[in-house]
Amino acid sequence: MEPEGLIMRWPLIGSALVVAALVTGCVTGCKPAPEDGSPQDSTVITLPEAKPGDPDAGAATIAATTPMDERVATIALLNKRNNLSQDLEMKPGETRRLDNIEIRLEACERTAPWEMPSETGAFLQVSVRDRRQANFRRIFSGWLFRNSPGLNVVEHPIYDVWVKDCAMRFPGEEAPPQE
Repeated sequence: MEPEGLIMRWPLIGSALVVAALVTGCVTGCKPAPEDGSPQDSTVITLPEAKPGDPDAGAATIAATTPMDERVATIALLNKRNNLSQDLEMKPGETRRLDNIEIRLEACERTAPWEMPSETGAFLQVSVRDRRQANFRRIFSGWLFRNSPGLNVVEHPIYDVWVKDCAMRFPGEEAPPQE
């Protein structure tokens, strides 16, 4: 083997050794396992049970959020030709067609109020009618984020689309005021 080949492979060999040491739980100064077969460290950690409304409830909290079909996303649409903008309130699975644009909302999410940083996002599919063929051509399919509009952008010379809100509730949130 050429010296260059060994040098090029060294990071892989070094990484494999580190992983092997971590898997065995021994990096430096490891103690041999007890001869009776008992584990070296018998510390047991008991996690508390999840309670409704508990922000640390994990999966139980996720399961108690608003079901996807009951969420409502507010999507903003700007027509750059005539400078008209409008807000569309849509539920997941809904498709709206306005003039030469078609917007389909697949999902919307927002972080829980106790999580930081807060973020709101929606998975959209945007199609625009092709003037020459009279059929719709998909120009965007992906997640759009309210606080990070530059992360994913609907690139089109006429239309601009962005997410404004995703209405959903989490356990422990106050009920909205009734009118």
